[in-house]
Parts: sequence; structure tokens; C-alpha cells
Amino acid sequence: MATAKIKKGDRVIVLSGKDKGKTGEVTMALPKDGKVVVAGVNVAVRHVKPSQGDPQGGLKRAEAPLHVSKVAHVTADGKPTRVRFETQDGKKVRVAVKTGDKIDG
Repeated sequence: MATAKIKKGDRVIVLSGKDKGKTGEVTMALPKDGKVVVAGVNVAVRHVKPSQGDPQGGLKRAEAPLHVSKVAHVTADGKPTRVRFETQDGKKVRVAVKTGDKIDG
């Protein structure tokens, strides 16, 4: 399986859909499904009836996964960029295509 270009902790921007243009941090990566969960983006609302486990009930909000093709890594100036892999000092590192900056510390 290929190495993931978007990982947990990355700052990303949404490229398409109802949340187009929103930015956030990846809170969870699901590489087997090809999806990522971004904080504050693609928020799903569920109406929950009161129960013993949750006596309050009400509206419950949670971030739903987005397909990884709908997000792009964000550069320091806030613009989207693609990610490529390079070998530096014998290690495989992620590099921003637009700026050439190393993403991995």
C-alpha cells in the first residue's frame, strides 16, 4: 500500500463540496477507506431521543469523514498545494509541490 500524503495533524483546505474553502486540522486519517476527518468541517447533526445512557438527548454534532481527494495540504501562506515524496539523506519525506518546503519535520 502507498504511503499517505495526508496525515493526522496536517493543516488542510477543502477543495469541493458544501464546505469548500474551509481549513482545519486532520484529527483522524482512515487510509484503508481513503478518508480523513477534519476538525470543524463536514459536521453531521443527529437528533437523539433521551435515553438512560443520554438523559438529555437533543442535537448531537460530529465531524464526518471526507474523501482524501477533496482536501489539499495548506502552505504557510494559506494556499492549497499537492504533496510529493522525495528522498533526502536516505529518508522518504513529504514535500509541498508549490513551495518545495519539507512537510515532515
